[in-house]
Amino acid sequence: MSNGTTKITDIKIDPKNLYKEEAFTDLTFCHYQTSHPVNIDGSVDESREPIFTGMTQLMSPNGPIPVQCLIEGAKTLSEAAEKLPAAIEKTVQAMVAEAEEMRRQEASKIVIPGQ
Repeated sequence: MSNGTTKITDIKIDPKNLYKEEAFTDLTFCHYQTSHPVNIDGSVDESREPIFTGMTQLMSPNGPIPVQCLIEGAKTLSEAAEKLPAAIEKTVQAMVAEAEEMRRQEASKIVIPGQ
């Protein structure tokens, strides 16, 4: 299309990058998701490692804040569970740093009367 938009028929699935998702929760603190690599026929792709992500919510004065993170270096659900607190902490610290930077940039803007 000439206007730069993508048509639905232009979307292509990458058959070499397919994953089967599986979810786990401890019903209190977090939700884990495992993405297992699979081949186009649905069989397990042993040449790639699974991807583990963790999700939780932090309470703030304005309500819950969702936090999602990649659990780096985990190869099993047990390793993911062990590494999740550090992954959440790293993600929260990055979120805080980003919010501080946004606040700093907003405070340093030059205010011109009438704009």
